Amino acid sequence: MASEAEAKRQKFRALLQRKKLMLMPGGFGPLYARMAQEAGFESFFLPGSQLSSVLLGVPDNGIMGLRDLVDHARHMAAHADIPILVDADTGFGNAVNVHWAVKEIVRSGVAAMQIEDQEAPKKSGTAAGRRLIPLEEAVGKLQAAVAARNEVDPSFVLCARCDSIGAEGETFDDALRRSVAYVEKGGADLVWLNSVETRDQIRRAAAAIPAPLLVIWGGGHEPAPQPKEYEELGARIALYPTFCSTYGIQAVWQILNEFREKGPNALAESSAAMKRSKWGLIDAKKLIDAERIPEIEARYLPKSAQRDYDKTWGHRVTFEREGETKE
Repeated sequence: MASEAEAKRQKFRALLQRKKLMLMPGGFGPLYARMAQEAGFESFFLPGSQLSSVLLGVPDNGIMGLRDLVDHARHMAAHADIPILVDADTGFGNAVNVHWAVKEIVRSGVAAMQIEDQEAPKKSGTAAGRRLIPLEEAVGKLQAAVAARNEVDPSFVLCARCDSIGAEGETFDDALRRSVAYVEKGGADLVWLNSVETRDQIRRAAAAIPAPLLVIWGGGHEPAPQPKEYEELGARIALYPTFCSTYGIQAVWQILNEFREKGPNALAESSAAMKRSKWGLIDAKKLIDAERIPEIEARYLPKSAQRDYDKTWGHRVTFEREGETKE
């Protein structure tokens, strides 16, 4: 019988084999992954940029360490049933470092990881100043990753990220050449072609690369394709790597400033607006399985140690104005 981690990896592999496009949101933290699951998404992405900024408060410049990533990935995998793809940057060094990094990440329980072909220290995949390592070295890192993966769990998915588009001295043809080599010589299961700028690039990449294609839209002069169009062009995953964290951060910035101006009335107004939305308020207790605590206590604690939930109460303050309906 497959382990929980292996089952998620097999599920991710099955999703990659479909002709249907997978929309993959991304962001920081187990709560975001669980919310994506509750909203009906099939997978989730842990971006290094958000881990760097939210966990460490630093830029996405190769500052984050392997232990930071592995510990956080473990929390996400433990609290979401959908497969998690982890951003492992450059693999934390050369092929030797990649060997150990892959083993640690596989053991965290996530379904997949990506390794990019940038020089270290890397730059954010959405930023200028990127430079790539030689193709031969990038292929060797992927080969080391595959060998290490196979020693722990061959079902784990390895994604090769190609950052050629927009990088120093690189062209789209270079990106295609690298991407094909990452599969044929490196053994990657999936290719992430970063910062595609045109529909023709997606079409050409999907036709040339002998593996499922993940893309992020890089801008340019064309509006981004809609999901059906991505699918028709041949992409298998359209990744939106940071918007969960980005919108969460913006929402906090908004309410902080409104609270400073209006005081608690700002919280009441915001709460009322969220309740009026089509989706309502998120049940935060459900996301962390808080309801299981009384169940476990009732099942395993002696009667004398069990808590009285009927005659005790918690915080009764809400963010609603006097006279409004309370839930």
